[in-house]
Amino acid sequence: MTMTIIFFLWLFLLLLGTPIYVSFGIASLLYVILQHFQPLIVPQKIAMAANSFPLLAAPFFILMGNIMNQAGVTRRIFNFANIIVGWLRGGLGHTNVVASMIFAGMSGTAVADAGGLGTIEIAAMREGGYDDDFTCGITTASATIGPIIPPSLPMVIYGVIAETSVGGLFVGGFIPGILMGVTLMVMVYFYAKKRNYPKRQFPTLRIIWKGFREAFWALLAPVILLGGIFSGVFTPTEAAVIAAFYALILGLFIYKEFKIKDLPKMILGTVETNGVVLALVMTAVLFGWNLAVAQVPQALGKIISGISNNPLVILLIINVFLLMVGCFMEAIAAMMILVPILLPVSVNLNIPAIQFGIIIVLNLMIGTITPPVGVVLYVTANVAKISFERVTKATAPFIIPLLVVLLLITLFPILTTFLPKLLLGIQ
Repeated sequence: MTMTIIFFLWLFLLLLGTPIYVSFGIASLLYVILQHFQPLIVPQKIAMAANSFPLLAAPFFILMGNIMNQAGVTRRIFNFANIIVGWLRGGLGHTNVVASMIFAGMSGTAVADAGGLGTIEIAAMREGGYDDDFTCGITTASATIGPIIPPSLPMVIYGVIAETSVGGLFVGGFIPGILMGVTLMVMVYFYAKKRNYPKRQFPTLRIIWKGFREAFWALLAPVILLGGIFSGVFTPTEAAVIAAFYALILGLFIYKEFKIKDLPKMILGTVETNGVVLALVMTAVLFGWNLAVAQVPQALGKIISGISNNPLVILLIINVFLLMVGCFMEAIAAMMILVPILLPVSVNLNIPAIQFGIIIVLNLMIGTITPPVGVVLYVTANVAKISFERVTKATAPFIIPLLVVLLLITLFPILTTFLPKLLLGIQ
């Protein structure tokens, strides 16, 4: 009964526009007081949540994305992608997707893709004669690849909450990320054929070599990061530090489009963004502890188990539930609340931890491009200077390929578990 009151209080605070981490904190503190627990539990749980080595990756991935946008890395990636796939019908649409797949190997967030790479993509597609609806739709949808192809900030967060191998999650995201790119490119092809979008000439070897040479150091970033992680030279957390340092070297000494005087402002911006993420993590872990004490996960598990004992049926139900949640809640906040509740259900049904983690992340990434809270929709609307409603309508058809991939990884666990088992020996 007490937990029900606390839950509705939390929901009421959200409806009032209270920041999510503040609503978590108030509701959790009130629960502790009403249950007559020692108040010291609150700072202890918050401190324990913050004292996480994998969580150190968050600020460095954020900083890396900021530096790369400023250092001209995104422009070079886009130009190279345009050379290798721009000759297809609807060339800049395919370029948009491929550039996002490459950039995903560096940024780790959908917002960084939409806000950084998206600026270049939208400008180029407008100049190339593509209408704004198609341009914004594919830019928004392709940004969701960022957190699926490693490295991935949401997967780091999930790994911390679920105590699952972050490296395993990273490797497991490769095939789903590639499938997302391929299905989006199929969608682009049909759009391009129907609307007779232009394509460029097939590039000569000289043009390919020139584009590759200009983008070489940018393309080397994911090779260094992923090669280091998979070879065991450094952990995923340490990779974030190396990524930020490498981005700094690129901007200062190789491309020379980044000034050292810009760094303090960028660090302050990173600290501000990471502060919000950390506040969410700490208060959400406290809220999750409250849910565990109230035995909410066990109760929900019994309800779900009462529906079916078939893991596939349960996963499909969870997918529908998460897609609905993603429409109304920011991805990391939703993960903080729901992973502690849903994880025991997946464990009881012997659903592979890697598969379950990637399903949750992909669901919530689709949520970032669905209204009314879809943050990537807002970012794209801001970059393109058009209405949120128009971007939402334009993006809707491109959700279909993403749902196809979600269904595939739900039906076929091998798509997420094959590479972790092969490369890391993780079941």
